Amino acid sequence: MYIIIYGVNTPAGKAFDVGLLIAILLSVFTIMAETVEGIDHTYHRELIVLEWIFTIIFTLEYALRIFVSKKPLKYIFSFYGIIDLLSILPMFLSVFIKGSHILSSLRILRLLRLFRVLRLIEFVEESARLKVALMASRAKIMVFLYTVLIIAVLIGTLMYYVEGPQNGFTSIPKSVFYTIVTLTTVGYGDMVPTTALGQFLSMLLMVTGYGIIAVPTGIVGVEIAKEVRKSIGKEKEHNKLNGIVCAHCNKEGHRDDAKYCYSCGHYLNS
Repeated sequence: MYIIIYGVNTPAGKAFDVGLLIAILLSVFTIMAETVEGIDHTYHRELIVLEWIFTIIFTLEYALRIFVSKKPLKYIFSFYGIIDLLSILPMFLSVFIKGSHILSSLRILRLLRLFRVLRLIEFVEESARLKVALMASRAKIMVFLYTVLIIAVLIGTLMYYVEGPQNGFTSIPKSVFYTIVTLTTVGYGDMVPTTALGQFLSMLLMVTGYGIIAVPTGIVGVEIAKEVRKSIGKEKEHNKLNGIVCAHCNKEGHRDDAKYCYSCGHYLNS
């Protein structure tokens, strides 16, 4: 049972995980369908039954993971363990809190197991690289967000003073909301400045918004480029010490002019 539930190297283990991923997709689709008024009106009872069936399946799976785990507490408090628990709790809470079952859509996070199940090593490596890049640029991003917040509060206060409640800017918080929405998009249209000064400030916000979008992209992009260069440097250093490595079977010790792997015959891309 442990090999089937936690392993992906056996046919049974892979079949279990693939079946689980399909069940997750179907359960999320069921939750989404319930929020569509026409579908819910016709099939409300069937959708609720389906949601409970999926919840029971995931509850049994969660219990089995704890039962067969060599270190149950480690799984329970792990990232995937917490996600697994959060994916089943909303449906049980709906017995006491009406409508809370909609939060079961959190189980879409369980699809993160897709990389492990399909053994997409390249995607795992890229996600790790992105994580390192985000961590390295967090200080710069925090300074950037802090600056944006200052701009939003300042312009929001000015908009409240210039436009006033008669034009929909009934409070500074609401004006700050308008400022942030305008900075990030082009506004919702529910609040529109009518004075010349207010329109001028909105125009500055829109133009500034385009520049603001590029800043975090550039910051993270630079860090990702650094990580890529480090990775390439490490790979070259490793190849110098151990010869070219086959990407198919990880066999080391190939000569620099080798075209095919000595072990499996796979073409060497290096």
